Amino acid sequence: MERQIKGSLLLLTTAIIWGLAFVAQSKGMDYIGPFTYNMARHFIAFFVMIPIVVFFRKKSLKDNPKNKEEIAIMNKNSLMGGVFCGIVLGFAGAFQQIGLTMTTAGKTGFISALYIVIVPILGIFLKKPLQKSIVFCLFLAITGFYLLCVKEGFDISPGDVLCLFCAIGFSFHILIVDHYSLKSLDGVLMSCVQFLIAGIISAILTFIFENPSISSIWDAKLTILYAAILSSCLGYTFQIIGQGFTPPAIATLIMSLESVFAALFGAIFLKESLSPKELAGCVLVFVAVILAQLPLPKAKKIFSIFNKKGCLKIKNR
Repeated sequence: MERQIKGSLLLLTTAIIWGLAFVAQSKGMDYIGPFTYNMARHFIAFFVMIPIVVFFRKKSLKDNPKNKEEIAIMNKNSLMGGVFCGIVLGFAGAFQQIGLTMTTAGKTGFISALYIVIVPILGIFLKKPLQKSIVFCLFLAITGFYLLCVKEGFDISPGDVLCLFCAIGFSFHILIVDHYSLKSLDGVLMSCVQFLIAGIISAILTFIFENPSISSIWDAKLTILYAAILSSCLGYTFQIIGQGFTPPAIATLIMSLESVFAALFGAIFLKESLSPKELAGCVLVFVAVILAQLPLPKAKKIFSIFNKKGCLKIKNR
């Protein structure tokens, strides 16, 4: 239980950092294109992570000595996990940015957040156990995201389809992290490698579709530095470490709070007002995340109350 609390706190911190990153990225788009922004943030994150990898590797080996064979296995898992995560991260981010130019921000936020449903569904095929109480939490969260994000009719556009691809990509990213976190792993090295791979993919897309300039990148430097150092370095590293202590279905619920924090920070820093409907959506998502964190006996007690009132017919496994 203590390990899951630690993982949940790391993932909650990640969600807060990512939520504020929406504000930074919104400001950054005033100066440069989305692919250029992604390229800059990923490469800066990669170079910042290099000394951090060296520091934590020395500390780790000092506290928990390993032989050459164990180090080789750990390096292999970290590099392979970083490569796969980087490929998915690079393309998922690209799909999201392109989709954002073709559809509304509200629909982008809602569709991108669908990974909270996709991950548990994919997890079933990978034989990941899913408590039925979590299904109820997922339903609450999806309802909350709809109230929070969708302000207009929900007709399907090409941009919506690209955002769905983004959600699928982020789902695979979460499952890849979960898969490698069960192995001998250097999470900081894995995070560093994924930024290099995502940066290379973003660079290719940048020089195909955009014409970046040093001056425009410099103009967006503060927002890029936030996204690189906090959102990428801290956020994704906390994700990798936090998922090592947290089941993937619960992890996705906690990380999905980034959309709620994005709305709240948007209201604070960008003066974007929240309607009663949007506030209700925030509350539903928060309730879903809190219920998902409850120990199973307490969760059963709460759900039994709903059952007695005839509001819910769910039995936990």
